[in-house]
Amino acid sequence: MSGNERRRFLEKLALASGAVLLGGCDRLAENSTFKSLLATADAPTDFVLHALTPEDALAQEFTEADLSPVFKANGSINPQTPEYLAMVANDFADYRLKISGLVKTPLSLDLAELRALPSRTQITRHDCVEGWSCIGKWKGTPLGRLLDMAGPQDGAKYVLFHCADSLDNNDQRYYESIYLAEAYHPQSILAYEMNDKTLDIPHGAPLRVRLERKLGYKMAKYIVGIELVQSMAGLGAGKGGYWEDRGYQWHGGI
Repeated sequence: MSGNERRRFLEKLALASGAVLLGGCDRLAENSTFKSLLATADAPTDFVLHALTPEDALAQEFTEADLSPVFKANGSINPQTPEYLAMVANDFADYRLKISGLVKTPLSLDLAELRALPSRTQITRHDCVEGWSCIGKWKGTPLGRLLDMAGPQDGAKYVLFHCADSLDNNDQRYYESIYLAEAYHPQSILAYEMNDKTLDIPHGAPLRVRLERKLGYKMAKYIVGIELVQSMAGLGAGKGGYWEDRGYQWHGGI
């Protein structure tokens, strides 16, 4: 999808959803016109999408002069799940990122261990499906490096992100997923800093994924686990993500 095509698509989504008036993804999910537009984005096959956009193509990066004065926090901004509140209470001292599933060496890493690994810093634009965008500076651990430490097994096809927040305030937790190959994109990172400061709670503390060629709903916040799987079956509605289970497109590319 070219830049102009993407812009027209987002404009249509904003008009259809009344994004300025509705102002929230949960409200958009109830809009039939909005869901119809999302469905039209599912028509291209993965083969065509990958042919149009090489897997190693980089999203545009900016300078500090381009940073947005305010980077909007969206979706969950203050999770109230018991496990998250417990982590906040001790300033994430007991936090562990668990990497499991189809891996040779399951991992459990604290924030100090993550910060000690080689990092990447990038200034990129965040595009929300509601039609707005912001530019922010992110620092974090390259996702591909962590997966190499764990060692993907044969048969691993998808990377699942397990989160500590619940948009519905129940036992269901937010989750997202991407192809394993997409995790190795240079701009796929697990961010622990935003705009040279420790990531705050509204923006996903202590860890969120940045997938700079994806729409905002793909960039899960409050990540507590990464799981490599062969199939989406058995998780949520089996469509690969919280919003995808409610009609959003899985690829979520821009």
